[in-house]
Amino acid sequence: MKVTMKGQADTKPTLLDLESIRQQFPLLSRAVHGHPLVYLDNAATTQKPVSVIESVDRYYREQNANVHRAAHFLSACTTHAFEAARETTRHFINARFAEEIIWARGATEAINLVANSWGRSLKAGDEIILSRLEHHANIVPWQLLAEVTGATIRVVELDDAGNLDIQQFQQLLSDKTRLVAIAHTSNAVGTITPVKELIELAHHVGALVLVDGSQAVAHQKVDVQALGVDFYVFSGHKVYGPTGIGVLYGRRELLENMPPWQGGGEMIERVSFSGTRFNSLPFKFEAGTPNIAGAIGLGKALEFLADIDFAAVNAHESQLRKLVEEGLIQINGIRLIGLAEQKAPVVSFISNEHHNQDIGLILDQQGIAVRTGHHCAMPLMESLNLNGTVRASFALYNTIDEARAFVDAMEKLHHSPLYNAHPEVNSDKGDESGSTRTVITEATDLPEIFRHQAPDLVTIAARLNGLSGWQERYRQIMLLGKELSVLSGEWKSDDARLHGCESSVWLHYHYDDETMRLYFIADSDARVIRGLIAIVLAVFSGKTPEEIEGEDIEDWFRELDLFNHLSPSRGNGLKAIVREIQAIAHRYR
Repeated sequence: MKVTMKGQADTKPTLLDLESIRQQFPLLSRAVHGHPLVYLDNAATTQKPVSVIESVDRYYREQNANVHRAAHFLSACTTHAFEAARETTRHFINARFAEEIIWARGATEAINLVANSWGRSLKAGDEIILSRLEHHANIVPWQLLAEVTGATIRVVELDDAGNLDIQQFQQLLSDKTRLVAIAHTSNAVGTITPVKELIELAHHVGALVLVDGSQAVAHQKVDVQALGVDFYVFSGHKVYGPTGIGVLYGRRELLENMPPWQGGGEMIERVSFSGTRFNSLPFKFEAGTPNIAGAIGLGKALEFLADIDFAAVNAHESQLRKLVEEGLIQINGIRLIGLAEQKAPVVSFISNEHHNQDIGLILDQQGIAVRTGHHCAMPLMESLNLNGTVRASFALYNTIDEARAFVDAMEKLHHSPLYNAHPEVNSDKGDESGSTRTVITEATDLPEIFRHQAPDLVTIAARLNGLSGWQERYRQIMLLGKELSVLSGEWKSDDARLHGCESSVWLHYHYDDETMRLYFIADSDARVIRGLIAIVLAVFSGKTPEEIEGEDIEDWFRELDLFNHLSPSRGNGLKAIVREIQAIAHRYR
């Protein structure tokens, strides 16, 4: 499949040979749950081409040795490959000198390096400007630094479409501004910020600028000299490279005047108990044995990307994004989040019909991988009054057929009678299992409320055992959720809400002094979680504290063959519920 795009400079078409590109990514050919994989979680991490995989494998198979110090052949080969990767990275972002490229574990560590080294020069009254778009990795290090130094953090807000408020940014700038730390591209909603303009404005008041380019380098040409940026960071795994490796670019004159962040081997020139003399750049900031294989793999990833026309990549990815956005807005109940003028290939949305977790699960069972949640951008979600979104993010290897398959899956999801069964609606007509649901609105006749819950474990096991297809198993989980009592009003207070769950979960309990048993009621805004909660309550509710502490919920989920429905986020949420239940039981022992 060759996708033809018009070049920006002339009318000569540029070709993106998707068939050839996809053949270089082995994982794209696998199946998931019996369906071809449609991988749309590229903002979290990209897949790896064969050249990267083989370079890491070759390092460990053929030349495994440490770098720089040893005099033997293997070390010399490894050192050459390691430093060649640094030079490749320098060329890729057009840094002036190789020593301006510092290896880190990722963008997160690179930001922490600047905060803990350059940041030592800050004092009370100095100001750091961040934006509402930032990933937690570009917020928390500056908060920690502000606590130590007394510096103040100022925040640039967004307009309704998700564009950065440039006028407010200009108003925040002053002679107190020491640093602007800002994302090149938002991972959560795809906004591309006008970093060159921001850098020029910041430099005008004497401030430095750090740009988090984690979401940019795989999608657009980055030239740090043309931008005039002081610090630029990105992670290898988001640009087709390995995990655990990242880059800090810093202007040489800045890096030379910054103190080391971590002490140890490699970052020293001479050590004695009377004092230590530090190594030159870039080694001053690379204490200890580095991620050698990761750096070599990242170099190969950047070589792979450098061979591809960025204009064609940008046009293709934009086409995928627009196709999906246009398809989703035709579906009743879906609202797109983030409609900035300049956008990366990210589509973030919510549904009035379905919780984000439910959407993620249903798509996953069809082989479609998306991301749900707050995307490590809680301040942004807070400003939007959202708990999170569903995010589909695209890469150069995604196809139009995959984009259409995603839209088709969302259309079917919103038209399915099963998936559109609202647990919030009270009904005395029952459901297919013959059970009725109760909406609990007031705390009247308290003990009786806690004794009316979902079916017992014997009934649940009878329904689930023997089911092989995911559709039928998921259907039964949904039906369990429908039978769970629905909490409303005062029952959904902040005090009753549990932390550690991606969805909202509320839990209440009652201790019967006569029988010395604990009873629980719980609810969630995610339908699949409601079904799983029904199983948790069947395991724990109505038992003594000693029995509750002795139960292992994982044994029950294993027996019911439900581990396939426990993603890390759902599993962590259920564990949070179980921990709270067992903590309550412990208090009554």
